[in-house]
Amino acid sequence: MGSSRSVLTMQGAEPFLYQGNDTGCLLLHGYTGTPFEMRMLADHLHQAGYTVLAPRLFGHATQPQDMNRARWQDWMASVEDGLNLLKTCTRRQVVMGLSMGGMLTLLTAARFPVSGIAVFSAPYAIPSAWRINLIPVIRPFLPYFPKGSPDWHNPEAALDHKEYPAFPTRSLMELNALAGVMRKELENITAPALFVQSKQDKSIPQESMEYFCDHIRSNIKTRFWVNESGHVVIREPEREKVFLAVQQFLDRILVKP
Repeated sequence: MGSSRSVLTMQGAEPFLYQGNDTGCLLLHGYTGTPFEMRMLADHLHQAGYTVLAPRLFGHATQPQDMNRARWQDWMASVEDGLNLLKTCTRRQVVMGLSMGGMLTLLTAARFPVSGIAVFSAPYAIPSAWRINLIPVIRPFLPYFPKGSPDWHNPEAALDHKEYPAFPTRSLMELNALAGVMRKELENITAPALFVQSKQDKSIPQESMEYFCDHIRSNIKTRFWVNESGHVVIREPEREKVFLAVQQFLDRILVKP
């Protein structure tokens, strides 16, 4: 007998695959987000001919309480699954990620051979990370931590964005742990890298892009700033500029067969 809630994933937030050529783009969504936030970028990449896979990271796009069961290793396992799936149908793989998805993108490039990476709005550290030490004390009284005011510049995108409404408190410890592991392994990255960040992003440290560029060993490090977007740059008014920057980056790094 099926349960009363046979479908676990949020409607519209399912993982997806667009079949295209032999270059696979693995798109990683952000913390408390869903594959839905990668759709606009995925549509652009697929129209350009690429194969695109956007997996659902463990604990996301179901119920907020599921996030409190997640460990950062579970998120990396979701990424590794996606990368392995892409390898079955493509010759080369490029990883792209938003926010926490960008952190996972960097860690993936540090651990696996990839043809390139694109990192959108990724923090090098969690703001006010010292508060993480208080979580074991406050968690019984505050299982969910409220999100701050959003910084959307695209009201339409804000209305249909699919995400959890608050931060599951326990999982903030895992986000902070992921950031620490990522920083330690940045020096292992040699793949060509594109970094995109908005000067209006209120969610991450402004110096994040430069920190990454200073600590990875890639010969190609492309910086792209936008001025009138919030954190989710791939769904904001300047998204077409971002997509063009991604396309130009791919044209530069991918040698035609």
